[in-house]
Amino acid sequence: EGARTREEWSAGGVVLRRIRGRLHVLLIKDPYGNWGLPKGHLEGAEKAQEAGLREVGEETGLEDLELGPKLRTIDWYFRLKGRLVHKHCTFFLMTSDLGEAVPEEAEGITECRWVPLLEAIDTVEYENAREVVRDAARLVLGSEDLAPSLP
Repeated sequence: EGARTREEWSAGGVVLRRIRGRLHVLLIKDPYGNWGLPKGHLEGAEKAQEAGLREVGEETGLEDLELGPKLRTIDWYFRLKGRLVHKHCTFFLMTSDLGEAVPEEAEGITECRWVPLLEAIDTVEYENAREVVRDAARLVLGSEDLAPSLP
């Protein structure tokens, strides 16, 4: 029994905001001291979209999040109390125009920072999450159709 891998599902967001005319991404400093993206577990019958919005809101204090398209689902393995956990996390593009980002310190998040989009790709310290930010950049910079939703 103990050898079976446990599957875990979570969701998060690449939150964009235009600051002084440039698109920025909201990064968080996680409990390990690494820059990454806000995310968290699906609860009960929640859909990934709902969990992503809820978790990003909880971890960053932002209340005006707008849900955009799905970016990708990443997965990784880690050990918890000797048991292998296979974690899946689906990320969505989100926008936030208002409000101060405040880290949820109870969850071990020590900082929130708006980082210019292309710089954010280099700042994120997890390779798989970096790919998610690259997806967001390709989507947004490659498509002027999104301009109306990003004032």
